[in-house]
Amino acid sequence: MKLNYKRTFIIGLAFLSICAFWQVYDSLVPLILKNTFKIGDTMAGVVMAMDNVLALFMLPLFGALSDRVKTPIGKRMPFILGGTALAVVSMMFMPFADNIAVLPLFLTALFFALVFMSTYRSPAVALMPDVTPKPLRSKANAVINLMGAIGGAVSLVLIAVMVPKEGKPDYLPIFAIVAALMVISVVILALSVKENKLVKEMEKINGHGMAEKDTGSGEKTKLPPEVKRSLIFILVSIFMWFMAYNAVTTAFSKYAQDFLKIAGGGFASNQLIATVAAVIAFIPVGFLASRIGRRKTILLGLILMFASFCGAFLLTSYHPVLTVFLILIGTAWAAINVNSYPMVVEMAKGSDVGKYTGYYYTFSMAAQILTPILSGALMEFVGYRTLFPYAAFFAAVAFCTMLMVRHGDSKPITPKSKLEMMDTGD
Repeated sequence: MKLNYKRTFIIGLAFLSICAFWQVYDSLVPLILKNTFKIGDTMAGVVMAMDNVLALFMLPLFGALSDRVKTPIGKRMPFILGGTALAVVSMMFMPFADNIAVLPLFLTALFFALVFMSTYRSPAVALMPDVTPKPLRSKANAVINLMGAIGGAVSLVLIAVMVPKEGKPDYLPIFAIVAALMVISVVILALSVKENKLVKEMEKINGHGMAEKDTGSGEKTKLPPEVKRSLIFILVSIFMWFMAYNAVTTAFSKYAQDFLKIAGGGFASNQLIATVAAVIAFIPVGFLASRIGRRKTILLGLILMFASFCGAFLLTSYHPVLTVFLILIGTAWAAINVNSYPMVVEMAKGSDVGKYTGYYYTFSMAAQILTPILSGALMEFVGYRTLFPYAAFFAAVAFCTMLMVRHGDSKPITPKSKLEMMDTGD
């Protein structure tokens, strides 16, 4: 069994568009709130958590809704196209509101952009398992995350190049370029991927037992107790490592400027290093998972992440060793992120992929609701040095809960020939 890499890369364009937006959101919105509207770190954390509050309810809802929709262009594609179009229109009002310093307009535009982004994230992610056999999903998810990392990297390059070191920045060109990238990405996806046709092809594969088996009984959605236990523990683990990682990604622009004294958009250059490391690591960690298993790969990633956070804590000003820690953090996140979502949907039946995608995002977004507020309060009232110890603590807890997970590693399929070894599943 071979993964169709070309098709998977094209499907990943949807995630590329999503990550391009979120990188701009995570990097620039905290700076706009702080520098234009003079909002403190705690309240800024509340605003930054708004997207995750919306996502907590909307991602499971639209994930499950897209499971049930049937249209001539598929069940996921209408959400991807419509959500992208509406999100792009809304997000363009954000830099305009920043330039004229009107907070209500900025918050309104931000709210609607976040709502529309939430309508298509779960359907976009669920499209991959819809057309990929279970044993190949870690490799496919590596490709999807690679595309997402490229989208984030594009945004970071734009920020690094276009944000001046002095004076009031105009973020409108950055938002406009990212919006254009989002539109182009989903147009290519819609023109290249015939969702209904691919789903039918996957049903034929399923019928030959090469992917997930569905008995068709009324109990197909009920999990055995031991599988349910593993599902609960991996969802808790997802919550914990997002508590760690998102605290750093959300606050790093402020941390870099105010604590490490990195001027202008220089923080984006440093974040880009971690993103490039993740890009390089995504495909190898997918292959690593096919050899040692998804669970062990995630555990190794958590150890590396914990050690990197501890190392970064030791820096009180910018030092080149920060580059090493950021590379390790990016690599660790790749090992975790590539394998966690496939482990969750591994426990789902084909008809429930959207619902389980919603479970994944419910726990990840719940963490991202809490962590900007909690880490922001610690930074504001205790000090900026709390950021990395905070992240290291939750990475350690995630390691402990992940040890309790016993399901979600797909069994390998023996290749028909040695030439297929590079393309076999996990």
